[in-house]
Amino acid sequence: MFAKEYDVIVVGAGHAGSEAAAAAANMGSKTLLITMNLQNIAQMSCNPAMGGIAKGQILREIDALGGYSGIVTDNTAIQFKMLNKSKGPAMWSPRAQSDRMRFAEAWRLRLEETHNVDFYQEMVTDLLFDKDRVCGVKTSLGLEVFAKSVVLTSGTFLNGLIHIGEKQFGGGRAGESASFGITERLVERGFTSGRMKTGTPPRVDGRSLDYAKMIEQPGDNQPSTFSYMPSTQPLKTQRSCHMTYTNPAVHDLLRQGFDRSPMFNGRIQSVGPRYCPSVEDKINRFAEKDRHQIFVEPEGWNTVEVYVNGFSTSLPEDVQYRALTAVSGFENVKFFRPGYAIEYDYFPPTQLKHSLETKPIAGLFFAGQINGTTGYEEAAAQGLMAGINAHLYHTEQEPFSLRRDQAYIGVLIDDLITKGTEEPYRMFTSRAEYRTLLRQDNADTRLTPLSHKIGLASDERLEVMEKSQHQADSLIRFMKKTSIQPQDINPILQDKETAAIKQSTKLAKILARPQLKMDDLLQLELINLYFKENKTTQTTLEQAEIQIKYAGYIEKEEAQAQKLDRLESIKIPQGFDFHAIQSISTEARQKLTEIQPQTLSQASRISGVSPSDISVLLVHMGR
Repeated sequence: MFAKEYDVIVVGAGHAGSEAAAAAANMGSKTLLITMNLQNIAQMSCNPAMGGIAKGQILREIDALGGYSGIVTDNTAIQFKMLNKSKGPAMWSPRAQSDRMRFAEAWRLRLEETHNVDFYQEMVTDLLFDKDRVCGVKTSLGLEVFAKSVVLTSGTFLNGLIHIGEKQFGGGRAGESASFGITERLVERGFTSGRMKTGTPPRVDGRSLDYAKMIEQPGDNQPSTFSYMPSTQPLKTQRSCHMTYTNPAVHDLLRQGFDRSPMFNGRIQSVGPRYCPSVEDKINRFAEKDRHQIFVEPEGWNTVEVYVNGFSTSLPEDVQYRALTAVSGFENVKFFRPGYAIEYDYFPPTQLKHSLETKPIAGLFFAGQINGTTGYEEAAAQGLMAGINAHLYHTEQEPFSLRRDQAYIGVLIDDLITKGTEEPYRMFTSRAEYRTLLRQDNADTRLTPLSHKIGLASDERLEVMEKSQHQADSLIRFMKKTSIQPQDINPILQDKETAAIKQSTKLAKILARPQLKMDDLLQLELINLYFKENKTTQTTLEQAEIQIKYAGYIEKEEAQAQKLDRLESIKIPQGFDFHAIQSISTEARQKLTEIQPQTLSQASRISGVSPSDISVLLVHMGR
């Protein structure tokens, strides 16, 4: 039935698995994607949206590296917003509402068009090993399929258990079976596993809602795109979301069901996502608040199905319904399905290398929720990196990883493998030390050359990036060398309530003023002439403006990153015996032995390892 041996087998076809299969295949690996249901490839299990705070940056990075998520999102979006525009550009984060059904379809079609990808629908129940190396998988029908490397992206399916009130049943997602066998086999092989929880809100009939009682949330007037490639275009028309609020009556109705809640009666023992709590958790933890936001999000262009964002719950279905009818605009709501919580197995990610290859088993890679993360974007990023490294592993090339100063993806993976996580991990801008460097607008200049070098990003993608960078650099040079006379610029300065100039001044110095934006300078004839002659794009304008305005901050972070590089360049030999060093603390010896950091920089970020411990290690490394 199958090729004698695949280069890469990817288990699971969610966001992580889809990106992993695409990356490995596009780098030249003969790849098999195995999933329990081929109709649910890249299914949006929870909210119908991609991007958001820090997540939008990750999606841009995936696209810059040559992944598919950005392109698929652009082609299936129904609304686009740039969040945090009132703050500095380090905080700007793109987000798009997607058409759920079209999103999954677009992903499947794109994978089917990808050379080197085979598909198979069945449950994987076991892994095959050759000593301490993975060599394939075994399916529920007893089929053995061999491979040089395996990427495991099991999502919430490993021993998944769904909770709705006092009812519980096995499942990896509503209407889909859980997966069994893999956890037990990995534990036998020396892995440590744990349990986590996540949840989802009810889906309702949009025809039963009164939108006149809600606050409309339209998309941006000038929407952008996620992908840097010119093949995707900004939306010309968009669907609005809406916002409403819970109220004390809603909270009282929810509390009436607390005694039947698996969250509070002990049925659910695992830890849920801190930053995406259930509605019952919110009113319990924040009892002083008399209302919480609810975002009413359409599931697509034409469907009437609506996602009730902010009302994630595992309360009994009758409690969910009564409480939701007390929300303004939901008085006559009709349910498509109730919300639920799901518990599933994960493997603490300190058992991984930076490449996402497992430490105990060579050639085995983990990506997505199996590593304790939450979110489509975090999963897709891990899948992309695991797919890249699965290819590099079997072709006997050096693994590919990203530093914390290179990408949010680098921050994500370093946090996971260095610090671990005991609750579902979600990316935020605050987790990145170098967020001025890791902006959403410059992901292509940061990452596309690196990806092209390893054979993933195409020549076309590199050319697009280089052209864009050249245009931005040219505009910056023009602004730095071109002067403007007082009589030409002072009317604009006065209008913006900033000090007039008395002598000719460089345009870059003018733009550096916080009161001014590049759009304000479009009133100047010499600027307009430059733009027309050079066919300057909006993207170029944005990049040039950011680099001019925030030059000082960017230089400062680049200097800090260079200091990090000094420790990053000092490698720790594989299998180094930390117990042989008596002059470091007992906790440091234990943590260093457990995590086995690859560099002194990584060692310095481990909880329990002090600066004095690092100084001792520096001496032992001969520095």
